[in-house]
Amino acid sequence: YLTHIAHSVGYHPAMILAGRRLNDGMGQYVAAQLIKAMLKKKIQVHGAKVLIMGLAFKENCPDLRNTKIIDVVRELVDFGVEVAVTDPWCSPQEAKTEYDLELIEPKENNYDGIVLAVAHQQFYELGAKGIQALGKESHVLYDLKYVLAKDEVDLRL
Repeated sequence: YLTHIAHSVGYHPAMILAGRRLNDGMGQYVAAQLIKAMLKKKIQVHGAKVLIMGLAFKENCPDLRNTKIIDVVRELVDFGVEVAVTDPWCSPQEAKTEYDLELIEPKENNYDGIVLAVAHQQFYELGAKGIQALGKESHVLYDLKYVLAKDEVDLRL
């Protein structure tokens, strides 16, 4: 919208467009960082199970419109990763209709990678121990929203 208005008054919005390019590339960046961390821990990437915690556009909200988390999911699938998504706020039917995703209830000791993508209250309440318990003995925990302390995660955005 802003770029359209800027163009209509004869202004080239370079800063706005640069910000959009950066934002549009975040899914690829997050997926690549997770994959690198998994490789450093000698976790086999192809066929690995990764849990994405959160799909909603923002915390404590069921709105899936404009979510960028789907970009992370698609990038990981391109790497051959088996991606599972959980979100206590989102409608499973809407996730299926909009993105062809099945929302799941996560299982303990099941994931090679965990991406804490949306800062829902339920995830804060799980805490580091609860979230880490979802991972296999060797896993990577990537906290995109700074829900957990730095020493409780492998990666932060």
